[in-house]
Amino acid sequence: MPELPEVETVRQGLAPAMVGARFSRVTLRRPNLRFPFPERFAARLEGRTVTGLARRAKYLTADLDSGETLVMHLGMSGRFDVALPDGSNRSPGDFYLEGAQGTPKHDHVVMAMSTGATVTYNDARRFGFMDLVPSRDLATCRHFAKMGVEPLDGLTGAVIAGLFRHKITPLKAALLDQRLIAGLGNIYVCEALHRARLHPETPAGALARPDGRPTPKANALAKAIVQVLEAAVKAGGSTLRDYAHTDGSAGAFQHAFRVYDRVGLACSRPGCGGAITRIVQANRSTFFCATCQPPT
Repeated sequence: MPELPEVETVRQGLAPAMVGARFSRVTLRRPNLRFPFPERFAARLEGRTVTGLARRAKYLTADLDSGETLVMHLGMSGRFDVALPDGSNRSPGDFYLEGAQGTPKHDHVVMAMSTGATVTYNDARRFGFMDLVPSRDLATCRHFAKMGVEPLDGLTGAVIAGLFRHKITPLKAALLDQRLIAGLGNIYVCEALHRARLHPETPAGALARPDGRPTPKANALAKAIVQVLEAAVKAGGSTLRDYAHTDGSAGAFQHAFRVYDRVGLACSRPGCGGAITRIVQANRSTFFCATCQPPT
């Protein structure tokens, strides 16, 4: 599933085609994605202007001049393709691993914009969805009411200590809990833990002192999370299977992986001498270096 950097990259790619533009025509080629479309979905979009395009965790949100917000989630294979007024078409590109490549039969939502651009939502597996909610209720709607803090919005060791204090759950599981920190996924959690030299099975509460103040490891983890996410956004995300930019090109951060999907390879940390190993936590693969990420 696309994580925060991939969704932010898509947001940046969609903004020039959508922000300030009006939906001239919206065509639904099926009645549902993961869930049915909202009642009168196309009619509520047509004629409305996009006043802003934002990201919340792994969601995209488009504010409309009607007072509603279009909420969009890519699921596992969702993607947006943009056809420009000059006739150029940002078609699907290469992928890190073989996977669905945006074939037209999976074009489920076609949005013609007043600028002449056409934005098409393509989703082979249909795990993505779209919803319309009152903008005033966005923070408390069913999608975001229980969502945690944004890691690129002032994440610090003190914030992490406050969230994880007294928790005995493994550190990786706590980082994946969207109710605590929103937008993190398996890839970037593995990468951040390696950079912070923390074992994924460390009890999350170990990052807070008895009085609630952050330990040095909490500060190191907060710094590592921000650095990894910012580097991934700059690289255009990580292309593993179905994800691609709105221009069809693949993200490049997978070439900077230090641990993810590198089982058996030498640790990239200078002087470490260890190798990347894999364990399973909550039915998901965790990659780390047992030498420079020893158990706490």
